[in-house]
Amino acid sequence: MLKDEYKVYETKMNKSIDSIAADFAAVRAGRANAAVLDRIMVDYYGTPTPIQQIASIASPDPRSLVIQPWDASAVKLIEKAIQNSDLGINPQNDGRSLRLSFPQLTEERRKELVKQIHKYAENGKVAVRNIRRDAMDNFKKQEKKSEITEDELKQAEKDLQKLTDDSCKKIDELLAKKEKELMSV
Repeated sequence: MLKDEYKVYETKMNKSIDSIAADFAAVRAGRANAAVLDRIMVDYYGTPTPIQQIASIASPDPRSLVIQPWDASAVKLIEKAIQNSDLGINPQNDGRSLRLSFPQLTEERRKELVKQIHKYAENGKVAVRNIRRDAMDNFKKQEKKSEITEDELKQAEKDLQKLTDDSCKKIDELLAKKEKELMSV
């Protein structure tokens, strides 16, 4: 019975890690990456729509992205959504497509981005620890109701701690990888 409950908490922790990975992907690191557009929504016929659903995105060179909408009327809408986002890049419109040129990051901006990803990582670790706390509360309630034994509670505590440590280690690995990517010129 406890194995099923571990799976639930393990799944929740993995979702937290996936969320951190998505946050890291959205931080632009000097080179063009279509993931920076993931969070930008376009008001397409009154419906907030991700850019990927209304256009193709290509990277012709390491420092630029080309967004080619399938509907030519969406070019202006996509341009407006990118300008209103926190991306900090002004798209170049040629009437049929948009070109985003990613400038080289300054040292100061790199350090700001590193601070930002450290915050994301810490938030992820807090989320993982909160999941562990909820799981432990659940197991302690079960032990009080005599649904599980004291030995099972101790084992659950050990297993949850290992799961938490592993999840935090994965977050640290993602952080180190992203930090190295940001600081490389």
